[in-house]
Amino acid sequence: MLEITLDLDPGSGEPLYIQLYNFFKKEIQTGKIEPGEKLPSKRKLSHHLRISQNTVETAYEQLLAEGYVESVERKGIYVKELNRDLFHHVDDVPKTKKEMKDEGVECEVDFSHGTVALEHFPFPIWRRLTIQSLYEEESSYFLNGDPQGELPLREAISKYIYQSRGVRCSADQIIIGAGTQYLISLLTMIIGRDAVYSMEDPGFHRTREAFKDKGVTLKPIPLDHNGIDLNHLVVSKANVTYVTPSHQFPNGMVMPITRRMELLQWAEDEGRYIIEDDYDGEFRYKGKPIPSLQGLDHKGKVIYVGTFSKSLIPSIRISYMVLPDGLLEKYNQHFTIYKQTVSRLHQHTLSLFMINGHWERHLNKMRTVYRKKQATLIRSIEKYFGQQARIIGDDAGLHILLNVRNQLSEKELIEKAKAYKVMVYPTSVYYENNQPEQEPMILLGFGGLTEEQIEEGIRLLKESWEMKELLL
Repeated sequence: MLEITLDLDPGSGEPLYIQLYNFFKKEIQTGKIEPGEKLPSKRKLSHHLRISQNTVETAYEQLLAEGYVESVERKGIYVKELNRDLFHHVDDVPKTKKEMKDEGVECEVDFSHGTVALEHFPFPIWRRLTIQSLYEEESSYFLNGDPQGELPLREAISKYIYQSRGVRCSADQIIIGAGTQYLISLLTMIIGRDAVYSMEDPGFHRTREAFKDKGVTLKPIPLDHNGIDLNHLVVSKANVTYVTPSHQFPNGMVMPITRRMELLQWAEDEGRYIIEDDYDGEFRYKGKPIPSLQGLDHKGKVIYVGTFSKSLIPSIRISYMVLPDGLLEKYNQHFTIYKQTVSRLHQHTLSLFMINGHWERHLNKMRTVYRKKQATLIRSIEKYFGQQARIIGDDAGLHILLNVRNQLSEKELIEKAKAYKVMVYPTSVYYENNQPEQEPMILLGFGGLTEEQIEEGIRLLKESWEMKELLL
């Protein structure tokens, strides 16, 4: 067997199969494992490294998929001949730490809100269901399917969002798409580009750009402590508004029932609609969940948008929206010509995952995982910062805002953190125009970090920002 010297780190936050895959990839690219050399069997390598055979198998499958190795029947897996001139930069690539994009500085802790706890993703179950999907229907999933998405998946989603969020709909009202931005673009065509659109300010910048790229009139609506400001919304003369009521992005407040009812009353006028983006509504840490806007709507005025990016994995690119009957009729008349954008294989695998109960178990597990991570984050901030920083938006979701009180600007906070190899993120980018005059707020995501990384990251932030006693 090849002499494999590899120290896998279960606590790094990176799945073991990724660490193993990166090790072999680098060894092959640099020529340390030569073409034609046989890799250890799954059984021997798992025993040698004291990891599961599934972990080894997944790493090997990725190497096979990318063409680094080939499988020879009844003999094993062998390294392929590669043009190593193409890989002269490989020694600069870190194996397990994310590289700073702008300066090439290694990042110790990345508080990105776009990552999730991949180490808890049920890879063996997902792989088995993917294979089952291929064998069940043979090649049928290689052809185009229903423009709205596979019916079994839409039925599973309909059942789930009714039970968990109170969304009342049939599978016929659901349209599946590759990401929320795509669905927003499709919605602007269904509703019409002549409508006046609006959204929360601050609000999710990628959604804002999706609206703008469609050439629609988009008006920013400021927030108050309950969410979108109804007085400004009325003055704006908007027909459509986009909101994130279950966990406002990025400020994190949960819209109370009174404001929800006021917003629904606003939408009762002819031609008005509410787009409710429930991007991470599965994860709530305080109080009981408030019913979705769609579940409270009896006039057909709410378009409910959901995604599996936060609750499952971002790369799956499966989102969905629930159209009220009036808009569904317009879609069926004019927009079924647009083909489905999500792989039928992934749709069928996800439907099996949900129907067989794996989804509910996974979600319950992740709620516990993220609750512990968030508790660690809050406890660490209180430990190192005390009254020198204020936590905002900790009722739900996979990020918080940190209001820092040390006279530094947002840019200075980010740069000083970067010098200590910690990535934190601005909130100014989520405003349509300039961020109002206030103490800077930094966005801290925690989904993809271990509890140890979270505490270490906060300790480093304390050190990098050189917190001083507040002047009373």
